[in-house]
Amino acid sequence: MEDINMEFTRLTLGQLQTNGYIISENGQAVLVDPGAEADRIIHFLTEQDLTPLAILLTHAHFDHIGAVDALRSQYRIPVYVHPAERKWLMDPKLNSSSYFPLKDIKVKPAYATFELGKMKIADFTFEVIHTPGHSPGGVTFVFEKQSSLISGDCLFRGGIGRTDLIGGDQQTLLESIRKLYQFPDHYNVLSGHGPKTTIGYEKKYNPFIKE
Repeated sequence: MEDINMEFTRLTLGQLQTNGYIISENGQAVLVDPGAEADRIIHFLTEQDLTPLAILLTHAHFDHIGAVDALRSQYRIPVYVHPAERKWLMDPKLNSSSYFPLKDIKVKPAYATFELGKMKIADFTFEVIHTPGHSPGGVTFVFEKQSSLISGDCLFRGGIGRTDLIGGDQQTLLESIRKLYQFPDHYNVLSGHGPKTTIGYEKKYNPFIKE
């Protein structure tokens, strides 16, 4: 039976402490938001004897894409992003790296784009839902059998994503979070920064948006 032994490993990466996730099962893995420190990610995959199959991006801000080229070159795997942000990987203004005191981040284009709804990569089955607001192409990955959401920079424990970068819009973000609030309270929320939380906790305690 698929999905029984699926594991979610969080690696906190780079100067902005971005959460990258390695979702693994039966010796295979998908990588979510490898924001930096490609060598560290490769070391983990090698140590755990995991074969990565794809890179999934919740959105294309620089702190979520910094290790993409190194990993894509190492493993020859596709990179998936929402169509609205396909060009962002190669544009420091769009991916916002040019607005921070860091070097400009330029990553080769993502040739694979998400179709919203159910998605299957080998034995990994999940749903892709559009959750814009922090950025126009923000998506959340829903792992129903594991009662888990990977929300990128949409929803945090006790917080919400910033909306002052290109394409950000607070009202749109709040609408996206309300969409996430429709999931059961026990669902885990694995965010792009900070600790994990649950839908129930955020509905009760998040000061920015109530149910």
